[in-house]
Amino acid sequence: MKNLIVMNKSSVLVFLLVGLFVLCECEDEDQFLPVSPMVKKEQEALYSAIQGFVGNSWNGSDLYPDPCGWTPIQGVYCDLLDGYWHVTVLNIGLVFDNSLQCSPNAKFTHHLFELIHLRSLSFFHCFSSPRDNPIRIPSSNWERLSNSLESLEFRSNGGLIGTIPVSISYLKKLRSLVLLENGLTGDLPIELGNLVNLKQLVLAGNKFTGQIPPSLGGLTELLIMDLSRNNLTGTLMLTFGCNLTSLLKLDLSNNKLEGKIPEGIGRLKNATLLDLGRNKFSEMVISNNPLGGDLMGVEWGKLQNLEILDLSNMGLTGLVPESMAGMKKLRYLGLNDNSLTGNLSPKLASLPCLSALCINDNNLTGKLEFAEGFYKKMGRKFRAWNNSNLCYQPEMILSSSSSSHGLNGVKLC
Repeated sequence: MKNLIVMNKSSVLVFLLVGLFVLCECEDEDQFLPVSPMVKKEQEALYSAIQGFVGNSWNGSDLYPDPCGWTPIQGVYCDLLDGYWHVTVLNIGLVFDNSLQCSPNAKFTHHLFELIHLRSLSFFHCFSSPRDNPIRIPSSNWERLSNSLESLEFRSNGGLIGTIPVSISYLKKLRSLVLLENGLTGDLPIELGNLVNLKQLVLAGNKFTGQIPPSLGGLTELLIMDLSRNNLTGTLMLTFGCNLTSLLKLDLSNNKLEGKIPEGIGRLKNATLLDLGRNKFSEMVISNNPLGGDLMGVEWGKLQNLEILDLSNMGLTGLVPESMAGMKKLRYLGLNDNSLTGNLSPKLASLPCLSALCINDNNLTGKLEFAEGFYKKMGRKFRAWNNSNLCYQPEMILSSSSSSHGLNGVKLC
């Protein structure tokens, strides 16, 4: 035990610091540096790309030893690959208080596309003035990021104008494309259907026109599709939705779509949000699809132009929403052959154009509280039988057989 060295905590710290100093003074000192280098060409490209957005006054001179080291740039994130740092995430705009703030003359430069390891690229409130500094999404060079980029987002850029470049379809690994609340215009490129790995497609809050390309119906990996708040027109292809069975959210609201809502919408068995409101749809027939679920997740009152709604034999459960009374042009409502429960709102009788209501073969309960004028108006086109706990009050109907025919199979209260 004669050689035992006893050291306190301070001695240990001194010993470690001296050892570190010796390592750094050795002949091949670079291999012991605690921070890996970044390829000079990539660093220069990063700085030049950032200068294009935030202005030439920024040069990164306060960053040592590189933007992925001890003092990284806010919004720039790196991964260590083959012993070198490479930029994999670039967020431009005021996401946080200390984020890179775009200058009034922000612009794209070719240097951005030299960052070939980028996996995520986003711009938030960067291009703000469509009058003083209108900017278009670059129309070329996206293929240089085709082997890496998984997420591309432009959010709240009022000065971002023009169309979606077709070359974005080269981004074969893209999983998220978000173009939200910008100033973009024109038709949606059919080539977006080539982005077969997309899980999120959000194009809401722009000024897109024309029809929804049928090719979008082939994006089978999609979980979210939001095309709301644009100027999209025309009809949906009849099979739209048939291959989108993974969708959790579909929002086509606030456009100018018209015609028939495709039967394929009934295949969206996993959907938790379906909003087709504020369009010009006149017919929704998706009966005999085993969709299941309830009716509460749809904003029925926004379907102001809907005239025919057939949801029969779909395995639906839960209540009949009172908001269905907001579809003022509805002529036919078919909810029969489901497993719906609860009371029917008497407000359904206030639909001014309704001429046929089928609620038979469900599990509805309580009193039918429609006024006698409703039964007279409906006659044989009101069907409520095979709801074992549903009843009616005899004083609420007229004595004529034509008025009471629809109450056959409904018991007295």
